[in-house]
Amino acid sequence: MKSLEELKAIREKMQGQLGLRAEDHNHIRVVVGMATCGIASGARPVLTTLSNLVQEKNLTDKISVTQTGCIGLCQYEPIVEVMAPGQPKVTYIKMNAEKAAEVVERHLIGGHIVDEYTLNSADIK
Repeated sequence: MKSLEELKAIREKMQGQLGLRAEDHNHIRVVVGMATCGIASGARPVLTTLSNLVQEKNLTDKISVTQTGCIGLCQYEPIVEVMAPGQPKVTYIKMNAEKAAEVVERHLIGGHIVDEYTLNSADIK
């Protein structure tokens, strides 16, 4: 950091990202498992992709992106959960940045669950 202007720019950028994490039960909540198993499986780029796309597409007034600890299904990491008011939770498994971008377009914007990436009872043994 070399100037006060640079510091202000960093502050403004971070405040915008903090808005992504605001809790509002009227929002769609997107939660990424960021425990050790999730991070080791590649959850960080998934979280980054989701956060960046929600911000770039000006969806922060409708969608919050957060992280959580262990979801308890380590073999399916990285895991992303989508919780929309009045709808059942959708759990996406074995995610990567490309799949996350597709979930933003098809599910969060288009309203269609990307079934091929979801966890269903047949997956749990």
